[in-house]
Amino acid sequence: VQLQASGGGLVQGGGSLRLSCAASGRTFSGYAVGWFRQAPGKEREFVAALGWNDLSTVYADSVKGRFTISRDTAENTVYLQMNSLKPEDTAVYYCAADRTPTPLRYWREYDYWGQGTLVTVSS
Repeated sequence: VQLQASGGGLVQGGGSLRLSCAASGRTFSGYAVGWFRQAPGKEREFVAALGWNDLSTVYADSVKGRFTISRDTAENTVYLQMNSLKPEDTAVYYCAADRTPTPLRYWREYDYWGQGTLVTVSS
């Protein structure tokens, strides 16, 4: 499966963005889809993940209550709605997928990756 991440940009603190992760080549059915981010000089960090079939979700504590992961079956796309953005959310955001129904937190468990989209939050 090929992943295409989009939706990044520059936003002021407190603002919102919605990231998209579209799949081509096959559907997300049976997959876990996750979002990760990596800021300059830092390690890749888990953000959120979703089990496509049962809509189970997990979130990093740092984004819980502000970010929401969801899916659109018709569009074969996973979204990350990001509200109340903070400067510390600035990073390149990546979507990833793995053939498991359980949402995964550890980036090494994902086999498929999108190209990343940059989110910059100004103070």
